[in-house]
Amino acid sequence: QLPSAIAGTLELGRQGALSTGVILAVIVMAVAVIAFIVFMERAQRRLLIQYPKRQVGNQMFEGQSSHLPLKLNTSGVIPPIFASSLLLLPTTVANFNTGKGPEWLSIITTELGHGRPAFMALYIALIVFFAFFYTAVVFNPTDTAENLKKHGGFIPGIRPGERTAEYIDYVLTRITVVGAAYLALVCWIPEMLITYLAVPFYFGGTSLLIVVSVTMDTVAQIQGYLLAHQYEGLIKRSKLRGRRR
Repeated sequence: QLPSAIAGTLELGRQGALSTGVILAVIVMAVAVIAFIVFMERAQRRLLIQYPKRQVGNQMFEGQSSHLPLKLNTSGVIPPIFASSLLLLPTTVANFNTGKGPEWLSIITTELGHGRPAFMALYIALIVFFAFFYTAVVFNPTDTAENLKKHGGFIPGIRPGERTAEYIDYVLTRITVVGAAYLALVCWIPEMLITYLAVPFYFGGTSLLIVVSVTMDTVAQIQGYLLAHQYEGLIKRSKLRGRRR
C-alpha cells in the first residue's frame, strides 16, 4: 500500500489539493518518526548489578559488575495489534449482519470508525493497557530478583530478594509509562494525517513499528553472524600459527 499512498499523495499535490509545503512536511515527519522509533526501540534502562568477592581454593577473585537491561518498550508491537483487532471486532460483526443487526450495533460501528473521537480515545487507552499487560506477562521481577540472589548478585543499596523485586518492578513501571506513551504517539500520527490533512498515508503506526523492528532484528543478527565469523577466522589463524611453530 505504501507505493500507492505515495503516488496518491503526489497526485493530490499535482492537482493542487495538497500544497508542496504539506507534502514536504509529511516526508520530513515520516523520516523523523522512523528515526524516533529506532531511538526508542534501542532505548534501555540499565540497572547496575554487582557480585561480591569469592574465593576458589587459594585464589581470591575480585567482585564483578554487570547490568540488567530493561527495554523501554518491552511489549514490542503487541499492544497496537491487539488494540486494533479489538476495535475492528464490532465492524466485523456488523458486516456479518448487514441490515439485520440491532440499531445500537450500527451506532457503535459508526462511532468506532477511523478518525472518530471515540475510536482514537479507545485506541490509545487499549494500547496503554496492553503495553502494561504484556510487559507483566513477559517479565517477572520476582523471578529476576530470585535468580540474582541465587547467583550472589545484588543492586547496590537494595537488599536482595523481595526489596530487589519491588525496586525492579518500580523501575519497570516507570519506563513502561514512557513506552506506552511512545506507542500511542506513533499510532496516533497516521490517524491524524488521514483525518485532518486528508493525506492517503496508509503506512500506519503498526506497520511502521513492525517494519522497523524486523529490520533492526535482521541487522543485529547479521552483525552477530559477521562477528562470530570473524572470531572463527581468528581462531583458525592462531591454530595455524601454532602448528607452524
